[in-house]
Amino acid sequence: MGSTFGQLFRVTTFGESHGGAVGVVIDGCPPRLPIALEEIQRDLDRRRPGQSKITTPRDEPDQAEILSGLFEGQTLGTPIAVVVRNTDARPSAYADFKDIYRPSHADYTYEAKYGIRNWQGGGRASARETIGRVAAGAVARKLLAVAAQIEVLAYVRRVHTLEATIDPAQVSLANVEANIVRCPEPATADAMIARIDEARRAGDSLGGVVECVCRRVPVGLGEPVFDKLEADLARAVMSLPASKGFEIGSGFAGTLLTGIEHNDPFTVDDARRVRTATNRSGGIQGGISNGEDIVFRVAFKPTATIAQAQQSVDRSGQSVTLEARGRHDPCVLPRAVPMVEAMACLVLADHYLRQRAQCGA
Repeated sequence: MGSTFGQLFRVTTFGESHGGAVGVVIDGCPPRLPIALEEIQRDLDRRRPGQSKITTPRDEPDQAEILSGLFEGQTLGTPIAVVVRNTDARPSAYADFKDIYRPSHADYTYEAKYGIRNWQGGGRASARETIGRVAAGAVARKLLAVAAQIEVLAYVRRVHTLEATIDPAQVSLANVEANIVRCPEPATADAMIARIDEARRAGDSLGGVVECVCRRVPVGLGEPVFDKLEADLARAVMSLPASKGFEIGSGFAGTLLTGIEHNDPFTVDDARRVRTATNRSGGIQGGISNGEDIVFRVAFKPTATIAQAQQSVDRSGQSVTLEARGRHDPCVLPRAVPMVEAMACLVLADHYLRQRAQCGA
């Protein structure tokens, strides 16, 4: 099972949704990086359930424990192990449909592949698995900030048919965290919250788009052909639960432009640095960062578990009507924001170390 990600900055996550704990082992983090437990906890708090009326009511503090790899507030260069105990697991809530394949879940495919599955909340297929990613992403975020002043910031761009029009260059952490849906445009955020709450009361769910901007990424990260930076970013975020699409820069909208309309002309700024006058490339050209902001978007489907009755089949092939219970997000977007940031940080940290090892930069 593919639970390890990265080449030099390498993470392995473990644990199931309703097991004893979930966590991560981080290997390849350089020594003497100053990091505090509070910095990891800050991102976990943004991901945790029970934050508001538009997230799952599962009441988990998601308190991180660092088991190894740190001493006197600095990394040792040895594996860093972080664990989060599951304290509000309720596996019995899933017992009535343990033999039923839930529509658009991983139940059928996991069982078809392995011959066994953990029916308690989805096991490894649950979004609770992302705790390890977010914890590791916090360490990667600190490495990027200390080594190159790189900032990674994601936010909700669209929920259902409601879309913000804010310029990524104008987004700040303060205006992302100013509301429970994590949309930096206040009027649109209010409409999104109302739309999600309406879906929740109807026993339904909504999808949308998270946009991410990575600032001050140096020129040269990424490698040609198979290890292009945007290819690794796509692989990273498309491994997140409920993700269904990825685009960078102009994305699919770029197909509506001609070459002269789409190309980013080169220029030189006052410091004699090569820049692009526009950024339709999204900060990456030829698979390598060009020094502009990296801007990409991730599409997330509506949450698969809903309170409305649905048709399905059981393990014996009999038709059944499924009325799901449990505690689920009516929209994954607000909690997906720190997950997208984490995966972007992991990719950039890995490529930063690879570039430094290859070129001594």
